[in-house]
Amino acid sequence: MADARTTTRSTTRLAARASRAVDSPFFTRAVFVLIVANAVLLGAETYTGVVAGWLPLLKTAEHLFLAAFAAEILLRLAAHADRPAAFFRDPWNLFDLAVVTGAFLPFLRENTTVLRLLRLARVLRAARFLPQLRIVLVAVGKSLPGTLSFLLVGGLLLYVYAMVGWTFFADDDPEHFGSLGRAALTLFLLITLDGLGDAVRTGLEISRWTIVYFASFVLFGSFLLVNLLIGVVIGSLDEARREAESDSGSPKPPAAVPPAAPEPLPLLRARIAAARTALDDAERALTQVAPANAPRAPQVRHGPAASSVAAGDARR
Repeated sequence: MADARTTTRSTTRLAARASRAVDSPFFTRAVFVLIVANAVLLGAETYTGVVAGWLPLLKTAEHLFLAAFAAEILLRLAAHADRPAAFFRDPWNLFDLAVVTGAFLPFLRENTTVLRLLRLARVLRAARFLPQLRIVLVAVGKSLPGTLSFLLVGGLLLYVYAMVGWTFFADDDPEHFGSLGRAALTLFLLITLDGLGDAVRTGLEISRWTIVYFASFVLFGSFLLVNLLIGVVIGSLDEARREAESDSGSPKPPAAVPPAAPEPLPLLRARIAAARTALDDAERALTQVAPANAPRAPQVRHGPAASSVAAGDARR
């Protein structure tokens, strides 16, 4: 029992010390600098001359970066030593753990492409230390359901217009509308308004009614659908910003102090009765100390006794 308590206290102290280190501004800045330096190293490795002249130094720097990131993950795990489940509930912790541990797995280290992608993924960890970028990433994730609906509507519109274009323009313009795939690719590029002038001029050589075809497609595809997608993303961005503000624990305005409630009626009656008793005692004391031959002042009575005396006087 004593050993268990000692272990619990040691774990709590370890978690407290690691939490202070992880939450310190110096630690945050150091990790961010490491991520930026790692990105610079990845960019330098794309130049053949740099790799040929500095290959041993680049390898050593890569191993040092990997060791530093591994130490960071271990420190974050130590900060959650007293509550390990909280570490794995954070998606950013899971992402960091997967990126760092993946570089130590033998079957991934043997694949150069996967290893480079893992090293590139370390650059994305910079979003953890940039709140505004983290809000944008959360907004992109929240906009996925709306984006899927946009893709379904856009795909249906693209299919219908591609079939119409193939029907009317396949013989005269087989390069752009010779098949359903070519027509869909041509129209997809027109959504970005790229080559719209050339497409309209080519269509006018076929028929003047082609202007209706291209104008309606640009209206629905480029303006309506793209603005709809922008609206979905902006709505998700606002929702992500509100969630970030609520999670940050911003101070709330103090609540108004409610007015004091009136005293209950029984307590008020008890205080009135006590005041009457005090008055009667004071009157009795004054009567006892008064001279015997002095005219006696009529007693002022309160309550039921006063009512009975008044009634007797009325009968007399």
